[in-house]
Amino acid sequence: MTLALPSHVECLACVLCGLQTRDPWCWTCPDCGPAGRMDVRYADAPLLNMTKHLASRPRDQWRYREVLPFTDDALLPPVQVGWTPVSRAPRLAEWLGVREAVVKDDGRNPSASLKDRASAVGVVLALQAGSERIACASTGNAASSTACIAASMGLPATIFVPHRAPAPKVAQLLIFGAQVVRVQADYDTTWELCAAVTAQQPWFDRNCAVNPYLVEGKKTVSLELAEQLGQDMPDWVAVSVGDGCTVAGVVKGLEEAARAGLIRSVPRVLAVQAEGAAPLVQAAKTGLFEPGPAQSIADSICVGTPRNPHKALQAVARCDGAWIAVSDASILEALVEVPRRSGVFGEPAGIAGAAGVRAAVQAGIIDAGASVALLVTGNGLKDTATALQVAGSPIDVEPSVDAVLTALA
Repeated sequence: MTLALPSHVECLACVLCGLQTRDPWCWTCPDCGPAGRMDVRYADAPLLNMTKHLASRPRDQWRYREVLPFTDDALLPPVQVGWTPVSRAPRLAEWLGVREAVVKDDGRNPSASLKDRASAVGVVLALQAGSERIACASTGNAASSTACIAASMGLPATIFVPHRAPAPKVAQLLIFGAQVVRVQADYDTTWELCAAVTAQQPWFDRNCAVNPYLVEGKKTVSLELAEQLGQDMPDWVAVSVGDGCTVAGVVKGLEEAARAGLIRSVPRVLAVQAEGAAPLVQAAKTGLFEPGPAQSIADSICVGTPRNPHKALQAVARCDGAWIAVSDASILEALVEVPRRSGVFGEPAGIAGAAGVRAAVQAGIIDAGASVALLVTGNGLKDTATALQVAGSPIDVEPSVDAVLTALA
């Protein structure tokens, strides 16, 4: 497989020691080992000139090509990825306890999650590299997004999922034609197995935690948010966290938006984990990273061993953000309140950020006079079983007017 860094990419840099290289396959630092994840660094001039070109470009994630890791002649997927809608939600703001809330619904992407942004970059680079196949391990969303985007480009995909992956997400994989390997183990073991198999094959590794290019796709959610809101950018941006890749991308996108002049300053980011899977919250508090078993209804963030801890922790620290863990009960409450107060239906992990904002307000982390943007990272139809646990029941009636009126009385 062959790959080259485009001219607007300066280097890959280790997040721990700062080592720089232009070797496109150097995904972990040779000095720091597996903990030394690499970050993609861009030249200043293209970024600073980006805004003057935006008006003439299609509204999708590829409009930010000056800060994406491939050349202008790269073959792009035919499905639209990005430019998902933003809506104001005053009734949700009231429930959250803040002055103003906006919701960015990334469940509107092709496979119904934010992960399409990363997978699209992965598929583009896999094709540029001449890879025979793309592979990843996922609790569901990265898997379905990889299968979706790969199918649109005719690239074979092999997906590893843990046995607890929700049926709707597995259905997506199969309907998109992916080769699905369901592992009788948790996500962390599944990830290790995928990495070991992929290393022995001429496949492109889509796993975001090790592949530095995938975070570049995720950051486009923030570039869009900045462009859509402009000088009305909120004080805080809230997002749920599993491996740590998404929050790292969210912060990076906000930083690049500020450098490009799309917004005046970088908002603070609230990183939200489930209490049963919160090693990064604990690491932020204690300075010690201690992975362990994970348990949560929010399967997409049910990660006991985050694969990108340093990149995530550094990103949240850079923007003076905060970490918080929320219970499954509070996530279930948000699963009901967010759609009923905003019209946006998110899966448990997708709306965990809302539960985090409410808890952060109550804890005094977020001021009641603040404005907040919620990134809903996945559509609620991804996990209807959990939604049905809290949504209530239909009213069963006989087919007559009297029966209906009696039942409704």
